[in-house]
Amino acid sequence: MRDLPQTNDPNLLVGSATADDAGIYLLNSQTALVQTLDFFTPICDDPYLFGQIAASNSLSDVYAMGGRPITAMAIAGMPDTILSTEQIQAIFRGGADMVKQAGCSLVGGHTIKNPEPIYGLSVTGVVHPDRYTANAHAKIGDVLILTKPLGTGIISTALKQDKCSPELNDLAIKSMITLNTPGADLAELNLVNACTDVTGFGLLGHLKEICASSNITAKLNCEQIPAISQEVHHFIADDIVPGGTKKNLATVLPHVKTNEVSHATQLLLADAQTSGGLLLSVPQNNVAKVLEILKSHQTLCAVEIGNMVSKQDTFIVLC
Repeated sequence: MRDLPQTNDPNLLVGSATADDAGIYLLNSQTALVQTLDFFTPICDDPYLFGQIAASNSLSDVYAMGGRPITAMAIAGMPDTILSTEQIQAIFRGGADMVKQAGCSLVGGHTIKNPEPIYGLSVTGVVHPDRYTANAHAKIGDVLILTKPLGTGIISTALKQDKCSPELNDLAIKSMITLNTPGADLAELNLVNACTDVTGFGLLGHLKEICASSNITAKLNCEQIPAISQEVHHFIADDIVPGGTKKNLATVLPHVKTNEVSHATQLLLADAQTSGGLLLSVPQNNVAKVLEILKSHQTLCAVEIGNMVSKQDTFIVLC
């Protein structure tokens, strides 16, 4: 979209310029709309789970902006000569169940025929115009907190190669269908400066967007960053790594000071996540309260993984 003309609408609080998770449009002094759209091809064989994961991933962008989803519309392309009506219905049912879990209303959608299945949601949410958590709002001294462990991209690749145990696959599925609901509570309490969800560009890619938009540098304590399982590290050692993860790392490396951190750890930090967790940039004084709220939401993890410092030669420093 970089070649498209930028809008001058003063009510557009967040557009595409800062690579944020969703757009924010001002309605009045108390309410702004959060708008996003996301869809992808199947990440698992079970159609119902695919619908759940895709919907959770789409809803996550609203939570990452500090908003609450209010309406959703399904978008799908389906090969009706390959998938049965029952399979297609299962995909939609999985998505609808996640929308219901989010307290959101499914109001319709649009479907076309397509050679490969695609499914996702267009989601509209609401947020207070003074409380949204945009990429550009991170501050020096903020603590970085992660709410889901990493590794879904690598696990998905291992699954395709029949090298993933059912137990590990279940852990990855649980992670991907867990909604990022704390984002709304944290924003409404004004506890977080900036937030993003860790998805296709990996932790490093999405953190770089925050740093670039905020003109700041992040220092990461790599030993504190969790993987879903120790098996993820074994897969990396065996080069069971998706091409998207390797591309993520190559793209972000010019903006990262790696120091002595291993290439294997770098790959984990660049792993392309599906429906990943929230990456929160939190003022030091609010950390205890944020961790308390994350615990109340039973997030899969709530780990302090680094902090924001004044701008250096690179956007990210690995330690």
